[in-house]
Amino acid sequence: MYPGTAYRNQEYRQQDVMGASPIRLVVMAYDLAIRACDGKDFAKATKAISVLRDALNFDYPEVSVGLFRLYQWCLDSLRQGDYDAARKILVELRDAWRESEKQLSAKPNMASIPAGYVGSVARPA
Repeated sequence: MYPGTAYRNQEYRQQDVMGASPIRLVVMAYDLAIRACDGKDFAKATKAISVLRDALNFDYPEVSVGLFRLYQWCLDSLRQGDYDAARKILVELRDAWRESEKQLSAKPNMASIPAGYVGSVARPA
């Protein structure tokens, strides 16, 4: 790796996050959780899933309660060391969010995300 490359990569990721739509941030959080499961990194996987769980908007209980239960199940799986089971659920959810992202980006003026999430999901301070 060339000197300064790590810094430029971090800077690029930071800009990517700062310019991302709320739904894109959700997909990014799933990607982080999945990579953490691949690496059996309990701390990172737990943190990423907790961010997703904590961003739920319970004004839409039919969606948010189901997602909450899935996230809790994933966290329980991680505690038991079953990274593969958690990863499987996370991949399925991420793929669904990616499909929603594609559909929303294909429609002009449709920048909102599906019900169940807060509008400012996981945006760093």
